[in-house]
Amino acid sequence: MKNNSFCVCPLASGSRGNSLFVSCSNNSILIDAGLSGVEMERRLGLLNIDPESLTAIVITHEHSDHIKGAGILSRRYKLPLYITPKTYGACQSLGKIEDLRFFECGTSFNIDQIRINPFSISHDAEDPAGMTLEYKDHKIGIATDLGFATNLVKDHLKGSSLLYLESNHDPEMLMNGSYPWHLKQRIKGRMGHLSNLDAKILVSELKTERLKHVVLAHLSEENNSPQKAAREVSESLNGSQIGLHVAKPHEPGRLIRL
Repeated sequence: MKNNSFCVCPLASGSRGNSLFVSCSNNSILIDAGLSGVEMERRLGLLNIDPESLTAIVITHEHSDHIKGAGILSRRYKLPLYITPKTYGACQSLGKIEDLRFFECGTSFNIDQIRINPFSISHDAEDPAGMTLEYKDHKIGIATDLGFATNLVKDHLKGSSLLYLESNHDPEMLMNGSYPWHLKQRIKGRMGHLSNLDAKILVSELKTERLKHVVLAHLSEENNSPQKAAREVSESLNGSQIGLHVAKPHEPGRLIRL
């Protein structure tokens, strides 16, 4: 995809698989690839994106819903795979990667014109990363799969043009739902997932004149609903012109141009 805009599109979001498409000019990358290779190709096709046009895959952490198709796509399209050494060591299903490129949380790096700033987050993975992506005057802030937003997370996400944030569960639905107690405790713990209320508070703290879009991600299909998440987080926007979107598990979202 050749476009001078900074473009963002969720390909999948949720416990069944996660992937975010980001592009600018001649550079198109995937943040995570948590669907099968075939399904990743199908969803790209729905957006008229040729997988051959991809330039890289960046992995945030090793859970299967973030890496399932990463190895396949990397080999099939000769894509460099960016990952932290600890996360790579925890991956059991990537297979052989021909072009492996390590990064460390706290150290920025470039993929062509996109500047990537990875930072540590609190999640029950080996070395989980949130990140910001910068191109020209725009900044995309990505923070999904985290139990709480530390000051470090907030500092990195400040000044974003677009926030891609977790809004995983409604606390009441979680506690009254069918999940076993240990899983409920994990989800709502400090190494688990942000609730709708957590997302609402975080957005209210990060809202600036630069912020144009908020995309709610990683919604639980059993313990949340798009309507609940959007309704709660919209309260933090106070009738502003900021676009509020909800990423879907079963189909790509809309392509957002910054």
